[in-house]
Amino acid sequence: MNTAAAIAHLQQEATIRPILSQIEMPDFRPSGRIYYDLLESIVSQQLSVKVADVIFKRFIALFADNYPHPNDVVAIDFDTLRSVGLSGQKAGYIQNVAQFAIDNDLEKINWASMSDDEIVAFLTQIKGVGKWTVQMLLMFTLARPDIFPVDDLGIQQGMQRLFKIEEQNPRLLKIKMVELSEPWRPWRTVACRYLWRWKDTV
Repeated sequence: MNTAAAIAHLQQEATIRPILSQIEMPDFRPSGRIYYDLLESIVSQQLSVKVADVIFKRFIALFADNYPHPNDVVAIDFDTLRSVGLSGQKAGYIQNVAQFAIDNDLEKINWASMSDDEIVAFLTQIKGVGKWTVQMLLMFTLARPDIFPVDDLGIQQGMQRLFKIEEQNPRLLKIKMVELSEPWRPWRTVACRYLWRWKDTV
């Protein structure tokens, strides 16, 4: 992702321009590890970062080389997965991901050959994996430049503050958000990263 080009583009938009100068944004390197990051995202759902990190470390420690290879995840005893702090539902979702990885050779897919929408449609076939989760993977695992997670609460709150939106109807709010984000194309991923950090400093 060309961050310099993204910032140059976003600085042309008056509303978000002040945020770019207020927020120091650390660089990030996309891992490209869809399978691994998908497992980690399931573990972290509805948990604090600290708790999720502890549970995920316990989870990967169940495997000989600290890597949850799909065949090993499918084969492991369900109660063993539960023993590291996973709920029954999350343990099931993790095994769903592993089975999907086996069935579709997930670790060898050329993601660059697929569009954002194709990846969302492909991965949301997995029970337990929703659109928001895949959008986070697109943003932070694959560094796709123009992802706009309209359902993300942080983005909703950030845009409501930034644009002084008073709309309370969820459907109408999302329509308004998409309209307001249009000038950020094709760099909405970068805009959202700034918006998340800015929201937390307000």
